[in-house]
Amino acid sequence: MKSVAAHFSQKKYLQILTKPLLSNGRFYFQAPDAVRWEYTSPLKSVLLLRQGNIKRYTMGTKGFVLEAGGTMEAMRFVLQEISRWSKGEFTQSEYFTATLKQGQEPQIILTPKEKELATIISRIVVTLAPEKRGFIKSLKIFETEHNYTLFEFTKVQTNVNISERLFLEAE
Repeated sequence: MKSVAAHFSQKKYLQILTKPLLSNGRFYFQAPDAVRWEYTSPLKSVLLLRQGNIKRYTMGTKGFVLEAGGTMEAMRFVLQEISRWSKGEFTQSEYFTATLKQGQEPQIILTPKEKELATIISRIVVTLAPEKRGFIKSLKIFETEHNYTLFEFTKVQTNVNISERLFLEAE
């Protein structure tokens, strides 16, 4: 897979809430490791990963503002894993063990190798899109059995030309 462009919805389920928290956005990937994770609603923000460097922008009153802070390492970790998964590299992770579950919609179950990570993420269920060979239909990241985040991808385009500018700055 050379590139991916898709829309996503994010639903955050918490046991203490009656309804999930909803967000929407766009996802872009370009091999070998460029990722743009852009939230369009309810709040606008952009995460960029390119050549191992990460940037986060949030929408302010005067447009996008570059952020800095301690959470950047956690974001780098997540985006690097997503970059790996976008290339179909599930077994190469130093952080997760991958198990394939066959079926009409094959799933890859990722379980943390380290106990420290398992206190944050108990498992990740990656459902592959049967109609788009090799692409991820959804990601379900479990913190606990009742607290999880579901990402569903739609309008998926693979191996399309994506402007290099999308991976350099928020627009």
